Amino acid sequence: MRETYHIEIIGPEDAPVQRASVRTAGLDAARERALRLFRRARVPQRSGPAAEAVRIVDGAGTEVFRWSVWDEGTGPGRGRG
Repeated sequence: MRETYHIEIIGPEDAPVQRASVRTAGLDAARERALRLFRRARVPQRSGPAAEAVRIVDGAGTEVFRWSVWDEGTGPGRGRG
């Protein structure tokens, strides 16, 4: 069954700078998409506020994954979620 997940790229002071909604078969696919968006948001050429974190919120409004620039040394599977 496909679920809707909301991906938010977070800037300074926990303010969302970009949002996307995806329908996937599971959290793993949504996590891959979120990490791709986060990497793109961190490229030096990008204008606007610097991306500091990414989070995934499920359809019920519960945060199910969060990854930040401070987690980068631990690997993507070790963030919350």
